[in-house]
Amino acid sequence: MNFSFENYQTEGFFDEMFDAQGNVRMGYEAFKERAEQLKVEEFIRRHQAAERSLMAMGITFNVYAENEGTERIMPVDIIPRVIEAEDWKRTEKGLIQRITALNMFLDDIYHDQKILKDGIVPRELIETSKDFLRPCIGIRPPKGIYIHITGTDLIRGDDGKFMVLEDNLRCPSGVSYMLENRELLKRTFPEVLGKTRVQSISDYPNKLLQMLQHIGGRPNPTVCVLTPGIYNSAYFEHSYLAQQMGVELVDARDLVVHDGYVKMRTTKGFQIVDVIYRRIDDTFLDPQVFNPRSMIGIPGIFEAYKKGRIALANAPGTGVADDKVIYAYVPKIIKYYLGEDAIIPNVETYICGEEDDCKYVLENIEKLVVKEANEAGGYGMLIGPKSTKEEQNIFKERIKANPRNYIAQPTISLSRVPCLIDDHSEGRHVDLRPYILYGDGVQVIPGGLTRVALRKGSLVVNSSQGGGSKDTWVLY
Repeated sequence: MNFSFENYQTEGFFDEMFDAQGNVRMGYEAFKERAEQLKVEEFIRRHQAAERSLMAMGITFNVYAENEGTERIMPVDIIPRVIEAEDWKRTEKGLIQRITALNMFLDDIYHDQKILKDGIVPRELIETSKDFLRPCIGIRPPKGIYIHITGTDLIRGDDGKFMVLEDNLRCPSGVSYMLENRELLKRTFPEVLGKTRVQSISDYPNKLLQMLQHIGGRPNPTVCVLTPGIYNSAYFEHSYLAQQMGVELVDARDLVVHDGYVKMRTTKGFQIVDVIYRRIDDTFLDPQVFNPRSMIGIPGIFEAYKKGRIALANAPGTGVADDKVIYAYVPKIIKYYLGEDAIIPNVETYICGEEDDCKYVLENIEKLVVKEANEAGGYGMLIGPKSTKEEQNIFKERIKANPRNYIAQPTISLSRVPCLIDDHSEGRHVDLRPYILYGDGVQVIPGGLTRVALRKGSLVVNSSQGGGSKDTWVLY
């Protein structure tokens, strides 16, 4: 028996592959045709081969929330997610607009604070954000760029239009899955990729290196990737990107501040480092300035940064702009700095630190998604319609105790894409994390990481919560 989408049901959700009448959407025709030429057993075999490849390549992550560290692959689904060229053009333009405005916002709040003086963003929100780093006030990073690498999470609702779910401006992860998913699909369906007008993403490591070199202070700057170490959940990605760029992967033991410069220990002695792509949190960077108990930072690195002797990507202090409460103000931030309306809208957001919003959230918590301001990975979150009364009451008490730390949003029916479930296809909810590089201009990589909630009915796409991923095909 051949694999078939004949009995696939959209179940009233916006589906990326089929319209409401069950017709296949443009861009998916070649894939559907090829998939339905395969026997079910062959389709399953290709899927299993893709997952074995991930494990063989060591593309794993650690799950810390369990009783013991568990190393897993992120499940991959071999049915791609396809985005039409026109949809992508608007999305790309909207992401460039958003990143440009957020960079201006960061520069402003660490210098003149005009947006706070003009009352567009409440000063209290900035000053109470744990990611507003006072040591960064008055420091301008190389070329004035704060957010060199961004992963902005997008979703589609019932109308099929993209909305921004959240901004990730510190150390966004997942790009290695984006790249490897494409390599897997090249091997799994080479004939389909040959027939479909899919934009390439394979030059991401080269573009990343060019961006990092752009912010270096001298010709042919020395670049390295700073990792917290082998036990970090994204260690594979750190080593993968360093290898792909042809630069050194280092941890705190390899770097020292000597004569005012950051230097790397080598077999030939110390070598000055010009640019660090850091994959550790701001407050662990320098125990002399931030967290004194940090064992993964480099004492004195912040002083070298202040003097312009090292470029750090992303710049310290960027986390204040991806605080989930600040997210609610991004449309106003875009209007303030650029004089434009946001091209990609936010999801409607209630700010629990505002009295009327807080009252609404407490009275309607069973309908809403409630999020902690600084949590990530699907943690610190309540999905109202799927929660118990006890869970709702716990969150109500948390909100009352610290309203500044919570926002709430309507429960949105995320768009779905067919996935291989056992021996047939079923719809599963997805989001999209495109990656944006800011160096000599802002570049959006044509694709991104499509994360998929593999548990039936789930809206949580995070790998730590049982999610998987798909290759994302942006057409031209």
